Amino acid sequence: MPTMMDMIAKLTPLNRVVCSSDYEYTVEYMKSMLPFRETAYGSEAHYNGWVIPPKWDLRSAGIFHEGRRIYDGCHHPLAVMALSIPFRGRVSREELRRHLHYDHRDPDIIPFHFRQMFRSWQRDWGFCVPRTFYDSLEEGDYEVVIETEEAPGTLRVLDYTLEGQMPETIVFGANLDHPGVANDGPSGVAVGVALFEALRRRSRLRFSYRLVLAPGIIGNEYYLGHLPQDDRTRLLEGIMLEMLGSPTELALQFSRDRRSNIELALAHALEQGGCRHRTGEFANALINDEYIWEAYGIPMASLSRFPYPEYHSDRDNLALMRPDCLDEAVEVLLQAVELLESSAIVSKRFIGNICLSHPDLDLYIDPGQVAFGDIPDEQRRRMRQLMELVPTLSRPTSIALLANRVGLPVAPVEAYLQQWAHHGLVELS
Repeated sequence: MPTMMDMIAKLTPLNRVVCSSDYEYTVEYMKSMLPFRETAYGSEAHYNGWVIPPKWDLRSAGIFHEGRRIYDGCHHPLAVMALSIPFRGRVSREELRRHLHYDHRDPDIIPFHFRQMFRSWQRDWGFCVPRTFYDSLEEGDYEVVIETEEAPGTLRVLDYTLEGQMPETIVFGANLDHPGVANDGPSGVAVGVALFEALRRRSRLRFSYRLVLAPGIIGNEYYLGHLPQDDRTRLLEGIMLEMLGSPTELALQFSRDRRSNIELALAHALEQGGCRHRTGEFANALINDEYIWEAYGIPMASLSRFPYPEYHSDRDNLALMRPDCLDEAVEVLLQAVELLESSAIVSKRFIGNICLSHPDLDLYIDPGQVAFGDIPDEQRRRMRQLMELVPTLSRPTSIALLANRVGLPVAPVEAYLQQWAHHGLVELS
């Protein structure tokens, strides 16, 4: 099995545009890592207004002045804007500049121009260049060559599921596209594969787990939109794995409702692990595929190292990657899963609020009546929190995670919930 760094080194130089020969190679390479299931969507499969772009491969590209090549469009996958239309001709400096895109953050880097991958019906030709190149152009005419090869596109998505005792599935997602960069895509893919390599060695899993590798935004939209309903309803919640190899602190961005098992477990693992990190609300730091999953009713948090200065540029390269940062991400994810798997799972089997003081149940935790001198101790106060938490459960939840939320040991929490299970109010598995 290749190391995470080996995998990133293999993927980074490729021009992984959504539909391209290099993306197809990437899919086949990933299928040699794990027994992924592939789902393909043809160019005729328009969905929700999304259009699958054509298969696009760059054959040659350059800018010439006075017979001399001054810019090689093939020297880096970002140097020609993704899905550029072909062009060959003589243009003035002013016309050429209208087709050059540079990064306003730094005069010496090449930016990632990705818009045309999502608007394939409105395309132009163009290069991505350093600002220094743009500024250095002399007056006069320039010869421009962009040769491409196109065919009907096929959108390809990979998933791999580890079946647990329960059908409820926790998803880990990563982007398989993004041409010529290392952190934004490949690092998350590598961490996801390493995580699942570790999980598949476990003798037993309570939850099921799924790794989904797809092109950004459009890939997850097609995947979720075309997934059979019974399969989609199994998807309980998830985490997007993004940009995890840079020497920046880990960032956990919560889902919209901030109530999923995996994000709460991950927050606990980050805190207990003592690694540099921060947490934030939904869309606080970045917003990519998370909003696609949320629109389908699947809470989606993200674990990343965003922001980092090299984002969306040619400096997002292999030299930026840190093996210890990749290892740290895998470790905290494994710790989060371990918390979920370390105890039974409780699933609610009622709607509304039960009269827990009824003598047939006798599950009520008295909050105390301070006016009469009945002041509850800390144990009783925390048990009361647990009692009030159970009716709000919207998904199967680890008992260990519930215990962590109310600040109690697992044993008294499990003992109390077994009483609920005895009356058929919850199920423990």
